[in-house]
Amino acid sequence: MPKNTVKLVSAEGFEFIIDYKAACVSNTIRNMLSSQGSFTETELGEVKFPEISTPILEKTIQYFYYKLRYQNSTTKNIPEFKVAPEIALELLMAANFLDT
Repeated sequence: MPKNTVKLVSAEGFEFIIDYKAACVSNTIRNMLSSQGSFTETELGEVKFPEISTPILEKTIQYFYYKLRYQNSTTKNIPEFKVAPEIALELLMAANFLDT
């Protein structure tokens, strides 16, 4: 896999291939991908999340791109990042683990 992309794998085995910069919004993922030594994550550019379901990982990835797009924005019209109430708790736990 090219170094400019990363594969994130959900608990159900669904694979998301995203930009390296987007993945590094998460401090946890950044650390996994840049650790010294021959870890699978570093060598393959692949991170498995056996505890994060596909819908939660997908929403988390959407947030990575949202943050990349708006983090240095000077406009005051930044759209709200919408989260459905039924996934809010699980998403919060995933965000806490991923340090985003």
